[in-house]
Amino acid sequence: MTTDQLLRKIKLFNPEYPNKTTGIINGETSGLLNWNDIAYPQMYTLYQTLLANFWKAQEINMQDDIKQWDQLTPTEKDVFLRINTQLASLDSLQTPTMNQVMDYVTDSSFKAIFAVISQQEAVHNESYSYILSSLVPLNEQKERFDQAKDDPIVRKRNQLILEAYEGFREKPNSENLFKLAINSINLEGIYFYAGFAFFYHLARQQKMLKTSTMISYIQRDEMQHAYFIAQFVRILLSENPELNTEENKEYVYQAIGQAVELEKEWAHYILQDIEGIDLLEFEEYVEYLANKRLRQLGFQNLYQEKDNPMPWIQVFSDEMMNETKSDFFEQKSRTYTKVSQSNGFDEL
Repeated sequence: MTTDQLLRKIKLFNPEYPNKTTGIINGETSGLLNWNDIAYPQMYTLYQTLLANFWKAQEINMQDDIKQWDQLTPTEKDVFLRINTQLASLDSLQTPTMNQVMDYVTDSSFKAIFAVISQQEAVHNESYSYILSSLVPLNEQKERFDQAKDDPIVRKRNQLILEAYEGFREKPNSENLFKLAINSINLEGIYFYAGFAFFYHLARQQKMLKTSTMISYIQRDEMQHAYFIAQFVRILLSENPELNTEENKEYVYQAIGQAVELEKEWAHYILQDIEGIDLLEFEEYVEYLANKRLRQLGFQNLYQEKDNPMPWIQVFSDEMMNETKSDFFEQKSRTYTKVSQSNGFDEL
């Protein structure tokens, strides 16, 4: 198969093919999913991990944050609302994109995981709306969403992702699927963190703790999505050696490097008036994240290796994500602890 050859959609049911697929794309499969007979058994662990994280925005009582809202400064309120709707705009892209990828993935276990990710992204998007509806009237909510849609810096950030996503929509081949996956990692594993930093910064001051708890749930999900997509890319490259080109290797570094610069630019733009967040330190943190994403993909660091310079941002480290999850390329165990009142922001 050449990289410019369109991926084929298989029929829903193909009784002449085996249940265990012969490939994650363009494979032969009956379409039936038997979790006890899949090509990559480790996917069942990832699937169970994602299910174990299930949560709903309405589980978090926003009353404390509603009471605190008027105690925030005008600048804090403005940044809070702008970040909220900007994050919602990014998550809005993920649900339809993951659904489209499902049409071209021929491994039923991967389809199931993409379906869960798609649903979780819809929950994330709803969560931002839930926060907004708790704090400001509908007319201001609409204004803030329009602001996020029209903001030139937001549009510039989103363009990197949109180009890759639209490229696959227009031409669904293996090359464009690879680029889509890399930019999904950019979105979920590098973008968002300036916003997360702001909410966790408020939490350090015992402000808007319910919002920050919800953000920590979202962050936990996003980290696991980025981890899964990295494994998907590695399997895609393993099964399709024609994708293992110097051009594609260079694309990974170029795309992730561009995402890092856009996240830095966004942080300086949105957090410049927030006291207590060191933006130079944040730049190092984004580089630290980029190195982690590259290593998950099996690539070398792009930036100088360093320890996490802002550990208070990341309530969940990769090592705490899930006690049963292991990287089946590197076989490193990971531990996961669900956030709660007793083990979450009291430690910030």
